[in-house]
Amino acid sequence: MEKIQLREVKEEDWRSIHSYASIEEVCKYQPWGPNTEEESKAYVNDIIEDALVKPRTRYAYAIVEEGSVIGVCELNIRDRTNERGEIAYILHPDRWGYGFASEAARTLLNFSFEELGLHKVSATCNPENNASKRVLAKLGMKKEGVLRDDLKMRDGWRDSLLFSILETEWTKH
Repeated sequence: MEKIQLREVKEEDWRSIHSYASIEEVCKYQPWGPNTEEESKAYVNDIIEDALVKPRTRYAYAIVEEGSVIGVCELNIRDRTNERGEIAYILHPDRWGYGFASEAARTLLNFSFEELGLHKVSATCNPENNASKRVLAKLGMKKEGVLRDDLKMRDGWRDSLLFSILETEWTKH
């Protein structure tokens, strides 16, 4: 049974997004944050503007539970020629551990393969982010390797683990 819905991000969502994007614990694996109100508003505005770009390459959706925005998930088309995309997700820490990230990512993978006809979808995470590694494994994504010094963080460079799943693997999943 679905516990969440995904919908386009609206301008008024910035407050809900800011409620977690301003928390240090949420940002510890990210190259951004904790966000100011202005940064959260700019993030929401970027999502709304990117949704209007044709052809669309960024599909960022609000994760909604019982009418409240609890996070955002994204699919970004990285290479149209080779039919590759990348997914990402982030949630309010009050909603961690309930399967919402897995459900949102599963919905994005279905959309990637069934609606957009992608061949391969990847995701990255911090090597220390055990919860995200579990989500990606649960989805059937396979670890491809380590991207060394992949993201510039506030305190230096960070490696990223690279996971992916192919369309043929998803249909068997």
